[in-house]
Amino acid sequence: MRLLLVEDDTMIGEVVLDLLRAEHYAVDWVKDGEMADTALLQSQSYDLVLLDLGLPRKDGLEVLRAMRARKDRTPVLVATARDAVDQRIAGLDAGADDYVLKPYDLDELLARIRALLRRAAGRAEPVFEYNNILIFPATREVQADGVPVTLSAREWAVLEALIARPGAVLSRAQLEEKLYSWRDEVSSNAVEVYIHGLRKKLGSDLIQNVRGVGYMVPKR
Repeated sequence: MRLLLVEDDTMIGEVVLDLLRAEHYAVDWVKDGEMADTALLQSQSYDLVLLDLGLPRKDGLEVLRAMRARKDRTPVLVATARDAVDQRIAGLDAGADDYVLKPYDLDELLARIRALLRRAAGRAEPVFEYNNILIFPATREVQADGVPVTLSAREWAVLEALIARPGAVLSRAQLEEKLYSWRDEVSSNAVEVYIHGLRKKLGSDLIQNVRGVGYMVPKR
């Protein structure tokens, strides 16, 4: 999953960036509202935006209102100070999906991100099940026939992107956008390598190839 972090405080930004990358999210970090606008307009691949409201150059509320005005439905998690009740209300009224309080409780931040990603995928339940395979996104655990399966970070990222939209075909380019942030180098056959690894570990039925288009996980 690819996230956009919009935070002007360098110390907070570095902590959150390290946290999200440790959880194997691909993260782009910008430090003002103008840069956030540019990132959102240039990429359609973000799965969630973590948005601070008190930003230089352009206020976070303006960024949020502009997103919703152009029908950008990307989930937005607004970050506000603990005593800024009016900001939280304004953010929710402007189209935010949820808010998290500063200073962050990091476990709560991750839980709210997971919940928003599930909601965006139209999946309320915390477990994805297909035939003999159980996938637990919150803990990144996978079982096949009741036996735990170990995935690499990139294999998990590919699987997570596909189970987020069962029945939808994602091209190699779309999967690459979910896997890599601006700083990452992308090898030409990376997606195919990860798909091959997933099929060896989970069987060939879960991830299906749509010839000339891309890959999909069937609807349950």
